[in-house]
Amino acid sequence: MAESITIVDIQQITHDVKRFTLDRPNGYTFTPGQATEVSIDKKGWREEKRPFTFTSLPEDENLEFTIKIYQDHGGVTNELDKLKKGDRLLIGDSWGTIQYDGPGVFLAGGAGVTPFIAIFRHLHKTDNLSTNKLIFANKSEQDIILREELNNILGDDFINVITQTKPEAHGNPRLTYLSGFIDKEYLEGAIDDFDQNFYVCGPPPFNNSMIQHLKELGAEPSALVFEQ
Repeated sequence: MAESITIVDIQQITHDVKRFTLDRPNGYTFTPGQATEVSIDKKGWREEKRPFTFTSLPEDENLEFTIKIYQDHGGVTNELDKLKKGDRLLIGDSWGTIQYDGPGVFLAGGAGVTPFIAIFRHLHKTDNLSTNKLIFANKSEQDIILREELNNILGDDFINVITQTKPEAHGNPRLTYLSGFIDKEYLEGAIDDFDQNFYVCGPPPFNNSMIQHLKELGAEPSALVFEQ
């Protein structure tokens, strides 16, 4: 059953991403990486449910969603963009198969990084970051979600790949420009060991190509974690 919760804060994270902080229902539980169905609690929008991932931690006082706004779609995220503090959302139960199963490489495309945010925050808080690495693909540098925070958490293990707008000369070895998409050749050069866990989240074409490349490079299908 959906619960109605109040927006207590909204912050602009990038040019097209907002962070929504909300009241947390009593007894509401989830694990880092999980999501829920969200809709806007007003006439005409209550049945327009969309999946969004929690970027808060399970022990936090409030719930948090980090949401990319698609203004040209005229849909739910465009309507979310119009909301203000005090407005209400409806959420269902938590669900999702992206959960941490040990050290590995995280591959994210755009807003697909959101399940990994809570995972990395949790690992950082509990001092269990280990050898985890994030390879994060975006069209431009301006699209990188929570760049400063992820850099502070992961350091040299935070790798950004820009696929459309070529970055200016920067001398940053952790910022790579690839025309088009992350390909098999890039993965082969960026990853030393394919006998480890791989976490994949992004648009369907990104997920499909990453999973195919990883399997061809020797990754075990059972070690691939992604939303099916």
